[in-house]
Amino acid sequence: MLGGMQDFELRVPRLLDHAAREHGGREIVTYWADGHETRTSWAGIARDAKKLAQALVKMGMNPGDRIATLAMNHSRHLAAWYGAIGMGGVIHTLNPRLFDEQLVYIANHAEDRVLLYDKQFQPLVDRLKSQWTSIEQYICFDGEGPTSFEGIIALEDGHYQWHEGPERDPCMLCYTSGTTGNPKGVLYEHRSTMIHAMAGVSPWLLNISSQAVILPVVPMFHAAAWGLPFAGALSGAKFVYACVNDAAVLCRLMNQEKVTHSAGVPTVWLSMFQHIDATGEAPRYLKQVTIGGSAAPRAMIERIMGMGARVAHLWGMTETSPIGTAGAPPPHWDELSLGEQLDMVCKQGQIPFGVELRVVDDDDVEQPRDGASSGRLQIRGPWVIKRYFKAEADCVDAENWFDTGDVAVIHPDGTMQITDRAKDVIKSGGEWISSVDLENAAVGCPGVAEAAAIGIYHPKWDERPLLLVVRKAGSDVSPAEINAHLAAHVAKWWLPDEILFVDDLPHTATGKLLKTALRAQYKDHRLASVA
Repeated sequence: MLGGMQDFELRVPRLLDHAAREHGGREIVTYWADGHETRTSWAGIARDAKKLAQALVKMGMNPGDRIATLAMNHSRHLAAWYGAIGMGGVIHTLNPRLFDEQLVYIANHAEDRVLLYDKQFQPLVDRLKSQWTSIEQYICFDGEGPTSFEGIIALEDGHYQWHEGPERDPCMLCYTSGTTGNPKGVLYEHRSTMIHAMAGVSPWLLNISSQAVILPVVPMFHAAAWGLPFAGALSGAKFVYACVNDAAVLCRLMNQEKVTHSAGVPTVWLSMFQHIDATGEAPRYLKQVTIGGSAAPRAMIERIMGMGARVAHLWGMTETSPIGTAGAPPPHWDELSLGEQLDMVCKQGQIPFGVELRVVDDDDVEQPRDGASSGRLQIRGPWVIKRYFKAEADCVDAENWFDTGDVAVIHPDGTMQITDRAKDVIKSGGEWISSVDLENAAVGCPGVAEAAAIGIYHPKWDERPLLLVVRKAGSDVSPAEINAHLAAHVAKWWLPDEILFVDDLPHTATGKLLKTALRAQYKDHRLASVA
């Protein structure tokens, strides 16, 4: 027996139809790389997306074809997402911060047929064009002439009916470099993306409504921009996009457009704090700051909360579309002291409906939710990967559990806390030291701008922590001062055996500390304690 309700396939273009119909006048603002600003609306995005869909069909693109972008955050990029998906294609975001070899591999592996790119990446396109074997058409987002984005869509009238099909059709392809070997593709479905968007707007995740004014610092080429382009359309929020990642520009835009929501990795806020300290100018209208990509230091969270904004830690990965958990105030939030609130926010948040999480030991035995029993974090749900693109086998177990590669604990109230990446944890004398906790504690020390902790061979303890520190400008903070600060925040046996000062630290293309490079650089380092 079937139910008596209408059959309504969950397909992504319906989000844009809703935004254009119900929130058509809500603005989409872009600050371009050359400094000029443009304004459109959800109705304008829908018009341009349909024109692009028409143009792609004329080019011979078919449902299922991959349409790539190499671009920063802006309104035309947003229209391209919906246009490519709307004609039945698969939007594929390329990360311009990757190495040339990775970009060649990813585009060829995806078999991209069209590339839409920003003019600032023209040298990169010229350099790699001969190595991209499947790309047939190149369209410059902010170029001029018939092969520019505006030139292409100017030839179309926008009278286009979205391609229809099953909700389990693919709609987006994102590659992750967080695994060993070549980057792996994660192929999102219309259904998984729609369910993720409906969950994302909720107060316990991204907390987005039509009143929200969002400036996403997270790039659109990073893990589907954390689902914001889809959640924003669902809610009818206003977007403020910037093609540059400059704290002065971002702060001015936040105040000019009265931005209420922002999202980005912790390094974004380190730069913003430097701007605030230097100029006295700070964002005045922020209500929620979502931080993901890596754990935010306690001192960072406290400072943002002091600016009057709620801080939501977000944990996830490309393989989870990407939201897995997000921090939300518990029912007794107002009864907590500031210290207790910070303790809560420093964790990675609650488990939303739609996914399940568990922690298992090395024998795959599920661990209790006691806040102390740590192990490998696993996840499953309707927006979690089952198989990598073009892989021959599933990447989950028989019960659909996907191993995230993170080490975590789950507290009795269901709050999840990442303690480390499995490959980054420091194993000393048979016990684990969390490099994440050690780094975050160090950044709370006055004079420390950034810190990274890695394990170095020790003949007695197997590994001991080496702490690499970038001082703040003008600071002369000493190892003794850092250790004295750490002693008040971590166990004594966690204290680093050595502290080295460096000018900068390597980061991945998405802003995370590049521990693999640090381990390679210091693999032969002999700790002072051993010497």
